[in-house]
Amino acid sequence: MASSNSDKRTITVGSRGSALALIQDEVIIGRLKANSPDLEFKIDTVRTRGDADQTSRLAGMGLGIFVKELEQELLDGKLDIAVHSLKDMPTKLADGLVLGAVLSREDPRDVLVNRFGCPLDGLPKGAKIGTSSPRRAAQLKKYAPPQVEVVSIRGNVETRLRKAQGDEADGAILAAAGMIRLGLQDQITEYLSAQEFVPPPGQGILAVEARADDYRMLELLLAINDADTRYEATAERAFLEKIGGGCSVPVGAYARCVEDNMVMTIYMSSEDGEESFTIKVRGLKRDPLQLANDAYLALVEQGGADLVAAARASQT
Repeated sequence: MASSNSDKRTITVGSRGSALALIQDEVIIGRLKANSPDLEFKIDTVRTRGDADQTSRLAGMGLGIFVKELEQELLDGKLDIAVHSLKDMPTKLADGLVLGAVLSREDPRDVLVNRFGCPLDGLPKGAKIGTSSPRRAAQLKKYAPPQVEVVSIRGNVETRLRKAQGDEADGAILAAAGMIRLGLQDQITEYLSAQEFVPPPGQGILAVEARADDYRMLELLLAINDADTRYEATAERAFLEKIGGGCSVPVGAYARCVEDNMVMTIYMSSEDGEESFTIKVRGLKRDPLQLANDAYLALVEQGGADLVAAARASQT
């Protein structure tokens, strides 16, 4: 439905309630106000299922657990836009909603934080590194010393950092973008290569969701959309959709525009990390769907068909 007050000067922004989410809101609001200084903004925080349930495994909770409640409020006309970390968003949006803008990407990499102050290959025997991501867990098993133990920790960035310095873990893998936006770069002990420790589709990208028929809002959002980041996000998310993957599958995709071309590195593994594929494909940036298809075909040709079948089965 269209907003009932399309002439209004106050835009209601939907958001999760974490410190990071509120900082991300201010980034979006700052960009919009720079173009339209007369606009006013109100932030409406919404508690999502993913925020409310801090005990279940993320991999078993299904897709969209951090966005569905925000999408419903958008559809109900209670919000004008919703701000998300793109990596939290399912590849298929709710009917009637669109990605109005994606902002230029922050650092896409994962980072290691640990109480020893050492890089991944220097972690001592018995060190416990926390993550709730199947992808990060599988990549840790591949790149960390064999004596390192991967443990499950959940929560917002501050919660995970606290758990990583306490009894539950000695460290954690987090997204660089969140640490940077929160001003916590001094706690990072290593930035992990996006070519090896391949990030998930959309990591580091802020996305703004709006109603498909709210043309005034879409026009405002178009002005803050970053074209190259949109191409990259489209390729990464299309690859994820091709394999039928979600947060239950260890999968990564990282695309980068270089002039008129785009290079995408994809990663997929079994849950235990024993069987894994890291593949790089190149194509034209203006044809991100073709690049995603090329990546999918390369994965199958190199022996990943069984992993793709398992990923699809896990979503049914």
